[in-house]
Amino acid sequence: MRQDLSRLVDGTTYRSGNPFDLWRRMRENEPVLWHDAGIFGEFWSVTSFTAVKECLRDPDTFTSSSGTLLRPLSQGHDPGSGKTLALSDAPRHTALRAAVADWFSPRSLRTLTAAVQSAAHATVTDAVAKSQVDFVVDIAAKVPLEVVWTLLDVPTADRAELTGWSMDAFCAGTASERSIAHLEILDYFSVLAEKRRSRPGNDLVSVLATAEFEDTRLPLDEVVLNCDNLLVGGTENVRLAMSGGMQALLERPEQWALLRDDFDRVIPTAVDEILRWTSSATHLVRTAQRDTEIGGRRISAGDRVVLWLTAANRDPVEFAAPDTFDVTRSPNHHLALGAGPHYCIGVQLAKLEIRAVLRELTSQVRRASPDGPAERLESIVVNGLRSLPVRLDAATKACQRRT
Repeated sequence: MRQDLSRLVDGTTYRSGNPFDLWRRMRENEPVLWHDAGIFGEFWSVTSFTAVKECLRDPDTFTSSSGTLLRPLSQGHDPGSGKTLALSDAPRHTALRAAVADWFSPRSLRTLTAAVQSAAHATVTDAVAKSQVDFVVDIAAKVPLEVVWTLLDVPTADRAELTGWSMDAFCAGTASERSIAHLEILDYFSVLAEKRRSRPGNDLVSVLATAEFEDTRLPLDEVVLNCDNLLVGGTENVRLAMSGGMQALLERPEQWALLRDDFDRVIPTAVDEILRWTSSATHLVRTAQRDTEIGGRRISAGDRVVLWLTAANRDPVEFAAPDTFDVTRSPNHHLALGAGPHYCIGVQLAKLEIRAVLRELTSQVRRASPDGPAERLESIVVNGLRSLPVRLDAATKACQRRT
């Protein structure tokens, strides 16, 4: 098994979509395993549900501030380390989370519901009119981007260009194209954050631009990094979950029928099953701040621990028939969006977006079918699809369900 571990840090493993056998053998034989991953250095791999959850819920022992993703050692520390919501611990993490929390509260979500439903309706209507679409680009990416532009109050005149950069940053074919697009996004938010600092509005950029930590405003570079973090967190996970969920439904017509025929009853469990099944964040990294123990293995202070979320979400100790996609699965306490103090702050918004798109699809579409081979991302960071060609045959007006 050890000779196969290099596959975990090889993007081609995830492009093929089949790392699950390796994770299964790791869970069964060495769920906490030390190994050297070459350019990524040494770390512990953790694959069992219980151990992954324990680490995520213990920020006093396992810090996020040293980086949360595997990156080549030659690249040094993540520039967001200790600065962004995802890459900081208390008290900075607590302060940042408190600053933006109200935007993701039930009250705020109620005001966003109409915007989400409108975006989902318009996006699916356009896709159905085309009939043959790339589900990733034409549906799954569009809705969360529209919602994020609303939260950040991106001027309408800028949205098309920023959407183009975002699509390139997430879905472009080469690393160079993705990098250039990402730099364009950072430059844009640098200008926008400076404007909102001098003339704040009612939006998340303004909240971050005027936020304080220990009686001092956040430096502008930290504001920009947090805007970028919200863009990625608010769009990438939803896009990947939505498109991966659609692929699972296309491959299992009986599951699509369950959802379509009894939507209101099935949709709550279906959304969580899509999140578990897709587990779009492949891993999270934590660094031990003191000597400790995980699953009977001694962990030394300074050791990095890689928590394979996708592996944990297929652990049969926690999930019955974990390799079965079941839209009625309950209970379903997956870790797709983390756990503990870093549990995704936008989880309810993400679920709202997925639910809205599925409602439109099951209402407007008579039949959905694959229209060519799907292509997966070649990434060790995120798990999911680059493209998913589908054909959407419109339902007749008489058969459309009221939304």
